[in-house]
Amino acid sequence: MTHSILHIDASIKPEGSISKDLTRSIVDRLRSAHPDSELTYRDLGANPLPEADAAWIAAVNTPSEQRNADQSDIAALSDQLIAELKAADTVVIGLPVYNFNLPSQLKTWLDQMARAGETFHYTEAGPAGLVSGTRAIIAYTSGGTRFGSDIDFASTYLRHMLGFFGITDVQFVASDQFAIDAEASLNAANEGIANLAA
Repeated sequence: MTHSILHIDASIKPEGSISKDLTRSIVDRLRSAHPDSELTYRDLGANPLPEADAAWIAAVNTPSEQRNADQSDIAALSDQLIAELKAADTVVIGLPVYNFNLPSQLKTWLDQMARAGETFHYTEAGPAGLVSGTRAIIAYTSGGTRFGSDIDFASTYLRHMLGFFGITDVQFVASDQFAIDAEASLNAANEGIANLAA
């Protein structure tokens, strides 16, 4: 059975990105275990998505048969992103921490997919995710923010949003506080990758 991998990078650095190096290593590990895997790649830093705005809200909330051409284009991109996520057995996400939180480019990706009836729905018990059977592996990198600390708003937000969509099997590989001890930071991340179940 073919293993589907969705690889998401969010670093704004064209070169020298630690998070990109780590996601590449994770994907290589997965593909070595699943040689027939299918890979979909998005570099959100190099090719940012349009933000969800008033035009986006109007487009995705207009029935498909009633949309104008612009609305159809807007909704089609959102539909494609959702389809990529739902098709993935594993999603690998690079999470560089910028100002204690995730990059705006990564939040835009999440915003584009946060659609009732598509990635979640409302029940009497509250919202429930509609993306099932997907595993997430997150490469967390930071210069000074310790992973899981009180000032780490990035990993908690991303974990929450993935869970909101229905993805609860979430693992983190962290190269945190790189500016403080680069060698120890990278060693910890590489050890985490080596211990991942492929």
